[in-house]
Amino acid sequence: MSTLIVIPARFASTRYPGKPLVKLKGATGEAKSLIKRSWEAAMMVQGVDKVVVATDDDRIREAAEAFGAEVVMTSESCQNGTERCAEAFDKLGGGYDVVVNLQGDAPLTPHWFVEELIKGLKASPVAEVATPVLRTEGEALNGFLEDRRAGRVGGTTAVFGIDYNALYFSKEVIPYTGKTYADDEETPVFHHVGVYAYRPSALAAYPRWAAGPLEKLEGLEQLRFLERGVHVLCVEVEARGRQFWELNNPEDVPRIEAMLKKMGAA
Repeated sequence: MSTLIVIPARFASTRYPGKPLVKLKGATGEAKSLIKRSWEAAMMVQGVDKVVVATDDDRIREAAEAFGAEVVMTSESCQNGTERCAEAFDKLGGGYDVVVNLQGDAPLTPHWFVEELIKGLKASPVAEVATPVLRTEGEALNGFLEDRRAGRVGGTTAVFGIDYNALYFSKEVIPYTGKTYADDEETPVFHHVGVYAYRPSALAAYPRWAAGPLEKLEGLEQLRFLERGVHVLCVEVEARGRQFWELNNPEDVPRIEAMLKKMGAA
């Protein structure tokens, strides 16, 4: 089964305009743009046939082409990364069995997250979409709660059934737990990792559906699938000692740079 990775990236982010071109310093002190670090993460995934950047902005196109990425230009009307992936897939003429959306704000995504995601979707007879979830330890959960107390939107959490089919995703911390956890203690809260694998039929249908009330309230694109009754498989992945964080706000830059240095990333 052939696999395409699309990295959707837009300049006009509501919370952080110009985010894909923000420079992040690694362990050597070298500063690389967010889009370049996300592309490097995608290129490490095994068993992928093609990786492209999908954008509507010439500044991002020029930056991506300068470091060797293949770019697909998409329209400004795309409302989210899934719609951008759908348009890019269509412009490429289809021809792939699995399309992965590796969002351009997740440069710390380990390659095995994506490999396990693809494996999970291929193995499921009913899933039309798959997405990774990571059980949080106290340090990450406390970071989510701190963001919410400060009025910031941090990570997204996920809840799912015993069959691992998604029940809901939220920018609030769910499920509720009143317990205080030590930094290295496992918690019942799962961090939703912003990567998706789609079967082409589900991806093609998505842009034709209007955004539902839950998607509008939460600002989470994957809720459009749940509101339409699409089976979204949550694939549990392991951190293997790696920290994971998405760049959502300017305050996340020093946090991600510290993680890059800790893991020795150039």
